[in-house]
Amino acid sequence: MRAVWYERTGAAPAVLTVGEMPTPDAGPGEVRVRLEASGVNPADVGRRSGNYRAMEFPRVIPNSDGAGIIDQIGQGVTRFALGDRVWLFNGQRNGRAFGTAAEYITLADYLVTPLPPDVSFAAGATLGIPCMTAWCALFADGPISGQTVLVTGGAGAVGHYAVQLAKWGGARVIATVSSEVKDVEARLAGADTVVNYRTEDVVSKVMAFTENRGVDRVIDVDFGGNLATTLKLMAQNSTIAVYASNGNRTPVLPVRELMEKCITVRSLVLFALPPPLLAAAQADITKWLESGTRVHNIAGQFGLAETADAHLAVEKGDKIGTVIVDCAR
Repeated sequence: MRAVWYERTGAAPAVLTVGEMPTPDAGPGEVRVRLEASGVNPADVGRRSGNYRAMEFPRVIPNSDGAGIIDQIGQGVTRFALGDRVWLFNGQRNGRAFGTAAEYITLADYLVTPLPPDVSFAAGATLGIPCMTAWCALFADGPISGQTVLVTGGAGAVGHYAVQLAKWGGARVIATVSSEVKDVEARLAGADTVVNYRTEDVVSKVMAFTENRGVDRVIDVDFGGNLATTLKLMAQNSTIAVYASNGNRTPVLPVRELMEKCITVRSLVLFALPPPLLAAAQADITKWLESGTRVHNIAGQFGLAETADAHLAVEKGDKIGTVIVDCAR
């Protein structure tokens, strides 16, 4: 099969190699997916660059999300049939060296989810880690119907799905953004109100929207960077769900302030979450996809041989949505 790999970390054009590798066979409990599309996440770029963690394997095929068609089924797998359209997550995680920047991938069937026929493979490859993270951040602590949810970075890959899923779950949704273009994207996702944190007072706008009650749940893309502001707009018995903290990776927590409002801080990274929670997310995302037309933001598409350019597009930091690698071209 054609694949892209690296054997040392560094700049994408310097370390990513395009070539031929043996096509894998599905083992017991596994399926093989003929990949049509691969999604590039910031963590994939960070692992390849060496900024995330040291290499865990001598050779790595990058990218963890994807979509395609099942073309081989391993012993004991009963959930799928040959020819099924699927999306997948955590392809290059948890002891697996070979991700989705390739023509084929084999992985455990529980990491694979049916893809509805009206969702393209490119759109399916945007689901994976972003949509799973959004669902877990929203619903890990129970239903959100009737609650007010604040999504920071409401036009980002995770945030955009969080806005859509929160509305589907019956919440009122506030999104923060950094530009007029992102304001439009957050509203298209269904946000009830949008605040530009560069030009507007987030606290006053949020408190006015909630009639000074505050928000029940925050889905936060930058816990440390936002913390001083976030604490001013939390309601009693509320939750901050944290999936990133690049603005300040070692924030000082004002424990007394958290205690006085009974604020729960839920930190989560997808590859470490318990399997029952992930299975619930997959089941609910399937229901959500089947219940209406959804917005899947694709920031750009590249051929498999252009995977280095796809990684550079993510590194630029100005994308809206997920960068996709077309594995079949």
